[in-house]
Amino acid sequence: MKRVGLIQDPVYLEHITSDYHPEHPNRLKAIYAVLADEEGKGPWGVLPPREAAAEDLQRVHSPGYVRRIEDTRGCGHAQIDPDTHLSSETYRVAKLAAGGLQVLVDALFAGRIHSGFALVRPPGHHAEADRGMGFCIYNNVAVAARYAQDRGWARKILIVDWDLHHGNGTQHMFEADNSVLYFSTHQYPFYPGTGSAEEVGNGKGAGYTVNVPLPGGQGNADFLHIYQEILAPIAEQFQPDLVLVSAGFDIYDQDPLGSMRVTADGFGEITRCLRRIAEAHCRGRILLTLEGGYHVEGQARGVQRVLQALAEETTSGENPGDPSKTTGRIVEQVRARQKLYWKL
Repeated sequence: MKRVGLIQDPVYLEHITSDYHPEHPNRLKAIYAVLADEEGKGPWGVLPPREAAAEDLQRVHSPGYVRRIEDTRGCGHAQIDPDTHLSSETYRVAKLAAGGLQVLVDALFAGRIHSGFALVRPPGHHAEADRGMGFCIYNNVAVAARYAQDRGWARKILIVDWDLHHGNGTQHMFEADNSVLYFSTHQYPFYPGTGSAEEVGNGKGAGYTVNVPLPGGQGNADFLHIYQEILAPIAEQFQPDLVLVSAGFDIYDQDPLGSMRVTADGFGEITRCLRRIAEAHCRGRILLTLEGGYHVEGQARGVQRVLQALAEETTSGENPGDPSKTTGRIVEQVRARQKLYWKL
């Protein structure tokens, strides 16, 4: 079995949101409980997180924004916007969320693990350079990408975002950069309102942003079709040194915030698909970080299936069935646009 590194720590429960808020500590409690069960155990080892340093955060965030978050230390309660809450320990927990993924980067390139999953909160992919939003404080996946590049371990990085919501912050941080390829599947039009197929990057980054906007109702077969027909051939040409995944479980078929139809087993199949891409191009180097997911039990079971897929020796998958006609049309539309930049 493959060695899978986990970032899992009760400190991530100390980011407290209001009682009604969908991004609450019980999300992680449920995941941790499933992994503590006999059925949830596997060849994964828990690594202790560390705080991301200010210089690490400032590779993607403005110094002024990092200072503003630090200034909330000890506050009873604060809000960046109506959706994004902070409590007295959020300033520290957010640094540990970004730093947790950095720990996995270290372990991966040191050869101590084959893959990893940062089970952290707050999530990150909506966070912009100078502001948090959408439940996100620091952009964890972006911090990790720049960290890996700064260490000289990865020159080209593929970021795959399967969250229900488009990762506006991640896109904007890398949209003019041809060393980071951002690939997103998401419900559209939906929060935060970005992520149309026309958004392809700019300057030398033109073509290195690939958005696949979906109307909702897509299930396992649809997502696998998109990754096989669009992502796989682009990754073949891009040749990443590392695959990072913004793993949002709000595409689960009972999630209260969306209308996708991915099952718990579907998350395992999606992970196998991305593992095959990583194995083909970067020695299987793939790391995931937790983003959204608001059906607590469904998210926990989905995470379990992801970890099982990461731990398997082989990555052969079952035939998921045929995608919907709607998905087929969207795939052809995105392919037609991306043919300006890639051989598809």
